[in-house]
Amino acid sequence: MHADRVEVSWDEEKSKWLVRIEVGEEVVRRHCDLPQNADEQSVRAAAQETVADEGYEASAADITILRARVA
Repeated sequence: MHADRVEVSWDEEKSKWLVRIEVGEEVVRRHCDLPQNADEQSVRAAAQETVADEGYEASAADITILRARVA
């Protein structure tokens, strides 16, 4: 089943990347153990692996990475 939306953001509270997988009205949240300064390719690959582990499909282009902006 194809995920409608996949979003990855840094979770300050847990100090881990949070992967949000949306399929219809269902939202699955999972954390990844990558460092905060991990490059985009590594974050995208970890997110794709997490999506696959949950039984869904998503291409790298379907994954949105939200990085905190430093003022």
